[in-house]
Amino acid sequence: LAPQENRSLIASSLLYRVGSRNDPKGRTGFAHLFEHLMFAGGQSVDNFDERLQAAGGDSNAFTSRDTTVYFNMVPSENLDTALWLESDRMRGLKFSQKILETQQRVVVEEFKETCLEEPYGDAEHHLYGLAFDQHPYRHPVIGEDFFQIESAQLEEVKTFFYQYYRPNNAVLCLCGGFDPEIALNKVRNYFGDIPSGPVDFEAIPQELPQKAHKRKTVFGEVPSPALYFGYRSVGRLHPDFHALSVLSFLLGGGKSSLLRRRLMREQEIFHSLSVGMSNSFDPDLFQIIGVPAEDVDHERARNLLLQTIEQVKQEGIPKQEMQKVINRLEIINYYNDVSLDSRAEELCFFAALGRPEMINEEYELFKSISIDDLNRCLHHYLDLNHCSELTYLPNQDATISAEAN
Repeated sequence: LAPQENRSLIASSLLYRVGSRNDPKGRTGFAHLFEHLMFAGGQSVDNFDERLQAAGGDSNAFTSRDTTVYFNMVPSENLDTALWLESDRMRGLKFSQKILETQQRVVVEEFKETCLEEPYGDAEHHLYGLAFDQHPYRHPVIGEDFFQIESAQLEEVKTFFYQYYRPNNAVLCLCGGFDPEIALNKVRNYFGDIPSGPVDFEAIPQELPQKAHKRKTVFGEVPSPALYFGYRSVGRLHPDFHALSVLSFLLGGGKSSLLRRRLMREQEIFHSLSVGMSNSFDPDLFQIIGVPAEDVDHERARNLLLQTIEQVKQEGIPKQEMQKVINRLEIINYYNDVSLDSRAEELCFFAALGRPEMINEEYELFKSISIDDLNRCLHHYLDLNHCSELTYLPNQDATISAEAN
């Protein structure tokens, strides 16, 4: 419970510790399918969204590699409605062949639109499949292909639900205007009698450290070449996580970031360039993604990008650059504090990690990072031997390459 005074709204966030890492063998994308199935409502409700909207509320959800999160925003006087609806679908999902087939079609269509029809839509499939040999992070949240979802059976859906969608595998957080004692009693009333049970997590195979550079080239219906670099990084609770996050902002988090300033503004080598770091529980990827400028050869752009990273390593991170990022993170932290849904989602996430207190410690952890921390992480993690590299080229380049050979 995270009460805030003078609020007329309440945000609820319900996190289940199940994500694409828990997809059954041969059923990648199953956790994401469940995100859709849950909106059919529980056994007492025909349509979750319609009932919530009738109470002046709004809802949404997302699936990650580690979790599935359902969040609602309702007027404070209608908290009971949100709690009742969430508890109803936790108590027992509405299972039917018709609902399953409807949501299968929705997910298959989403897969086709985002992965097959959108340029570079399957880049994550290729990059993560290259970077990971054992860990289920190797397949994307939406699944490896839509056939695995299309062929899912109703009994498999029921098994998955009762395996993971239990109160002892969930975290519920409320943020907004409410009396904590009254709200807690409401939570107990709606959720208290839902039976717990064994949560059968299959063992997650861990990746061995990557010691050699991996590289892959794919062709597709894309407008121009794109370059993807995935450096093996760390899990969310690793001591280096915050330094790597600052490093991602510093290298490619804004127009004045080091790589974007040197390779986009000063030299005009890249049309776009971004750097990102995930929040995954287990070691994931530190990614650099770039689309070369129209008149720049992609191999030249690639080499200049790698050379610039090496130059930054040799020069070291300027202290003023680090301070700019810390100042920016302070602003982000402030807006997260005043946003009810962000606050509820963050609190759920840290609680799922077993560290709910981190919601109040996060900014201090960023402030404690030193220049030495950044330079050490820059040298250690952004090593090409720890990198999986994907080059995505337009189909016409495949013809050119074939003719050249």
